[in-house]
Amino acid sequence: MSDAPTPSTSSAPDVPGVSPESSAPAPGGACALPGPAAGPAGGVLPGQAALPAHGAIPGQAPRTWQGPGAAARLGILRRAKSIAIVGASSNPARASYFVATYLLSSSPYEVYFVNPRADEILGRPAYASLAELPVVPDIVDVFRKHEDLPGVAREAVEVGAKALWLQLGSWNEEAAEVAEAGGLEVVMDRCLKIEHARFHGGLHLAGFDTGVISSKRQVVAR
Repeated sequence: MSDAPTPSTSSAPDVPGVSPESSAPAPGGACALPGPAAGPAGGVLPGQAALPAHGAIPGQAPRTWQGPGAAARLGILRRAKSIAIVGASSNPARASYFVATYLLSSSPYEVYFVNPRADEILGRPAYASLAELPVVPDIVDVFRKHEDLPGVAREAVEVGAKALWLQLGSWNEEAAEVAEAGGLEVVMDRCLKIEHARFHGGLHLAGFDTGVISSKRQVVAR
């Protein structure tokens, strides 16, 4: 999977109160899938290999897909009521566990776990597939290896999900094409936890700069 910084569509912030830096993926090693990932301003996260100068991973095509801006991502999060985490894990060392614990404790979403090898995660039932969920999820947040992503995108389209969200370090343009052709909004290479916390002034809880300048009290809301 590629891990070059997502191309920015604007040099100015598109959400009031969010600085220009917030349009780039925020640092978050705990959110990232295994493998090299870009750090702030094209840097490298601790303990990870440096990227090639052109920003592409050897053996993979350069990135051409343009992701949604900050305002569009905020809209996805605000409209959603339910999130299904595909590839959820009960292992605290996994990125999916880190994101799941945040969503359960600090967000208003209904959270569902999809993992055919698990019966229960964080005290909640785990489902074998998106089709077996008791609801149609608004956002499908994916923690799966690169070659599995188009299949997950097809499943998300089939169940009628509204958005496909590929986690930090995860980029698959075939999956994006499948999802968009099925009417889904798509976000890639961004941590859902970091994005939600950023827009609600909560990244400081994990030691990150929120990029939000405001004297107003921040609340957790969609």
